[in-house]
Amino acid sequence: MRLHILGICGTFMGGLAKIAREAGHEVTGCDAQVYPPMSEQLRDLGIALHEGYDAGQLDKYAADLYVVGNAMTRGKPVVEEILNRGLPYVSGPQWLAEHVLPGKWVLAVAGTHGKTTTSAMLAWILADAGLDPGFLVGGVPRNFHVSARLTDSPFFVIEADEYDTAFFDKRSKFVWYRPRTAVLNNLEFDHADIFPDLAAIETQFHHLVRIVPANGLVVANGAEASIGRVLERGCWTSVERFGPGHMWSIGAVSPDDSFEVRLHGAPQGVVMWDATGEHSRMNALAALAAARHAGVPLARGIEALSRFLGVKRRMEVRGMVNGITVYDDFAHHPTAFETTIAGLRKRVGRARIVAVFEPRSNTMKLGTMQSRLARSLEGADLVYCYASHLGWDPEGALSPLSSRAAVYSELDPMVEALGQVLRPGDHVLVMSNGGFGGIHAKLLGRLSR
Repeated sequence: MRLHILGICGTFMGGLAKIAREAGHEVTGCDAQVYPPMSEQLRDLGIALHEGYDAGQLDKYAADLYVVGNAMTRGKPVVEEILNRGLPYVSGPQWLAEHVLPGKWVLAVAGTHGKTTTSAMLAWILADAGLDPGFLVGGVPRNFHVSARLTDSPFFVIEADEYDTAFFDKRSKFVWYRPRTAVLNNLEFDHADIFPDLAAIETQFHHLVRIVPANGLVVANGAEASIGRVLERGCWTSVERFGPGHMWSIGAVSPDDSFEVRLHGAPQGVVMWDATGEHSRMNALAALAAARHAGVPLARGIEALSRFLGVKRRMEVRGMVNGITVYDDFAHHPTAFETTIAGLRKRVGRARIVAVFEPRSNTMKLGTMQSRLARSLEGADLVYCYASHLGWDPEGALSPLSSRAAVYSELDPMVEALGQVLRPGDHVLVMSNGGFGGIHAKLLGRLSR
């Protein structure tokens, strides 16, 4: 089958493209913004990319089926032409559900934060145990070097996003996946462009709970009141909760960030790794619980996590120049800002942390989180915000940080300002869910001069 994927450079759609190729389909695609790591993965696969959403590509890349990403909207020429011609189209999640997931034991990881890392952990634990899972993750796990793969294994791990499926299907993506093992990692308000409030997101999460079979498992964060409310609406599946005082919990934590895993209060082993922060430990508990449901002994899972290498763009060191370390992180929500800075602070002690971020997600662009912004960045010594084309005042939102914060509407002047203020021993934490104009390379180049 010939597939043309609209919005192919998104993490989900790019992973789907790779799986489709591995399943034997001929794949092409289009997008308007192309940047690593997905652009590199598609290039390595030999998938032809069309730049833009013009209608002419339908003649150049005639397909049997058009797979439509959720970034596609009415009004885009290619979408309008597909509708006008009556061409066959489907959403990415539906294509996956109908062509890849039937007969699979699906392990789905949902939550506002940590979906990618937890999914990567879970896939790695299963792989290390010899179960050879297929997976589709919203990032590139370093243990695999790809964001997705298709195998003959009955197990398939998927990052279960609550974002809407397509312009013609406004349900959350994850309702298509029908998991046997579902992880509810955490839940707070996000995606303000499609959800009016937290209650609306909780409703979508309950749609997911409704389709987990009775012989399945729901792994739930016991510390999240929102997840508690979701389960109180009705749950027909066994639930294992993680967090302080619950079935799965953390024991002693060492200065090197190794930690003890406890099950029903009893020590089970120690995870030795380089990850930092309480959020990373909670992700690990969720992954261990889900892997155990799939048959991986807990001791084997703990051992596997000691070899977990993390995910690209999750506290990834992009370079060090003159003693200044530049990190890349996908954080794009105040909660993620706060936990990421806290994790780095524990690692670097009293060294200066310079947070550099762009409000790029739809939620941030709408200004929904601006009242929480300054507090979430409080742990950094200096804060630089790249604010281009926002409908709200970032300087006002960051005013509680006083002279510690600076706002720029152009990237190059901000890079130059950073080049003048940074000094040996500093840690520059760059946070964005996009390419950020190639700021990492620009900054490292400036520092090298």
